[in-house]
Amino acid sequence: MEFFNTLSDWLWTYVVITMLVGCAVYFTWNLRAVQFTMLPTMLRNLFRPSDQPIESIGKRRISSFQAFAISLSSRVGTGNLAGVASAIFVGGPGAVFWMWVMALLGAATAFMEATLAQLFKRKGKDSFYGGPAYYMKYGLKRPWMGILFACFIIYGFGLANQLVQSNTLCDALSTAFHLPMHHVAVGLALLTLLIIFGGIQRIAHFCAMVVPFMAIGYILLALYILVVNITEIPAMFALIVRSAFGFEQAAGGAVGIAIMQGVKRGLFSNEAGEGSAPNAAATATIPHPVMQGLLQSLGVFADTLLICSCTAFIILLSGLYTGGDDGIILTGHAMEHHLGSFGGWFLVAAIFLFAYSTIIANYFYGETNIRYIIDKPWAVAVFRCVSGVVVLLGGFMTLQQAWSIVDLAMAFMTILNLIAVLLLSRYAFRLLRDFKEQRRQGKEPVFNPDLFPEADLEGWRSFEKTS
Repeated sequence: MEFFNTLSDWLWTYVVITMLVGCAVYFTWNLRAVQFTMLPTMLRNLFRPSDQPIESIGKRRISSFQAFAISLSSRVGTGNLAGVASAIFVGGPGAVFWMWVMALLGAATAFMEATLAQLFKRKGKDSFYGGPAYYMKYGLKRPWMGILFACFIIYGFGLANQLVQSNTLCDALSTAFHLPMHHVAVGLALLTLLIIFGGIQRIAHFCAMVVPFMAIGYILLALYILVVNITEIPAMFALIVRSAFGFEQAAGGAVGIAIMQGVKRGLFSNEAGEGSAPNAAATATIPHPVMQGLLQSLGVFADTLLICSCTAFIILLSGLYTGGDDGIILTGHAMEHHLGSFGGWFLVAAIFLFAYSTIIANYFYGETNIRYIIDKPWAVAVFRCVSGVVVLLGGFMTLQQAWSIVDLAMAFMTILNLIAVLLLSRYAFRLLRDFKEQRRQGKEPVFNPDLFPEADLEGWRSFEKTS
């Protein structure tokens, strides 16, 4: 475990963050800051009904919003509650500022990977599917790279991260309702199996219902706390900015710690560049790949600039961040400071919705990549059963050490994904130019796979034939 800790820390500190920041700046420049200039288009497309024929994928399809909701389910998890608190505890209020900066830049990376996932998607029975493993195989022509990535994401998201989410959720519910952990774990495992054995359609409908509810509820609570403490808001923002540039601290290394914590926690939360969200982005039935790329950029903003900021504001306005508490305990105490006992109960509800939706979305990422390696019904059925067992085990063990292995898997995932996105970036740049050109001509953008005659675009070409 000491070896895993050392290797994970080294990779994240010197390799992963450097690649993520460098790619984010490079993509922002070459896309002409698409995450800012096309923000109105993102919002319009969020609830835009699909007018595409459904015969191409059978009787059902995944809408653009449902794919957005699946990816947001994974992004919005316990990290939004505990991770932000840890960033403030270690890096001070200035970590929040650098978390915002990474979200603004990282949205360009999210656009790139989601657009590529849409471009190289495959056609399934009831929906499309794809992700980094697929654009590594069909875009880069490197199947071995796709298999390696699939193994990392199956372990990191489909298994190990499930243990962590399950353990956090079981612990919160057990404490709140004075129930044995193993009883809660059994109920959670059965509830998980009920959703995942319904397939991608049931997962999509579940996420589309739960994600807006939990996000809006949490934002409204934060807005209430901001209104109650309205006179302290200017001082809070001033504190964040001063701390971000070291004006509050005497120690010379304080700025570096704030930057490191803000960047790491922001990336952990919004997942831009890790290669997880593209698995959901590929499922949508849309007329042009760029549309889903824009929505995934919006997902980064929703996760970090809204949900993570809500947690940060609640903690900073409580003034408890210097008291020695860390993680979910700090968030809980801040909630109770503002809302009394209701704050504690609200946090339990938030943990349930955030962690459970993450469990469902993480399972989907695992299934997508199981299909990449072994595209057989029995393999998917086995993985569903294993996922239920993993969620059950989360209630029976303490998983502090699991985080190191999860972090290590995610580090390798991110490195592989960013290499692939960089090598395939020309496709995304051309797609964006095509999208803008069609809009300038007054057309509703529709993708023509003949734009890339050299590429293996089976999903789009089969869609075009049946349309």
